[in-house]
Amino acid sequence: MADDDDVDLLIDSWSDRLESVDLTPLDVMSRLRRAAIALAEVRHDVFKEAGLGDGEFEVLAALRRIDPHGVGPTRLLALVTCDITTLKRRIARLLGRGLVNRESASDGARGTIITLTPAGRTRVDATMANLIAREREMLAPLSTDDMTGLERGLRQLLEGAEQSKKRRLGPER
Repeated sequence: MADDDDVDLLIDSWSDRLESVDLTPLDVMSRLRRAAIALAEVRHDVFKEAGLGDGEFEVLAALRRIDPHGVGPTRLLALVTCDITTLKRRIARLLGRGLVNRESASDGARGTIITLTPAGRTRVDATMANLIAREREMLAPLSTDDMTGLERGLRQLLEGAEQSKKRRLGPER
């Protein structure tokens, strides 16, 4: 067909080889994978334009969403998708650029508190606004009803993925 995209061509080629197999999962997941790659590219570009790495934005965004008085590295670690060593490197880079502060805990307890600087707050807010605008562009072909349905379907897909993972790993994990 003239309107076929790469996924349609992929499905057509597999349907010739696996005639008795319903390829709907491959059709859906291939499109989802390609959309995820496109989204990752948009996010990477937005963060790069802001002078941030993906992980650095994640740290700034976590700090912006939580306690304005800052948090310790342990609490921050629970909000980001990296290990403690990577988090420490990200914080060090952000400290060096004046986007976060690291202070001793004020209550006399051992430890440190990480806070956003005014420059960090400005940078993360502007970056988030740009990200939302770029994601809105990606969603422009969809109607409000389409977006609502897509959100609902993705929510169900993620729930199913988590249930499938639990079944595969067994009850002990």
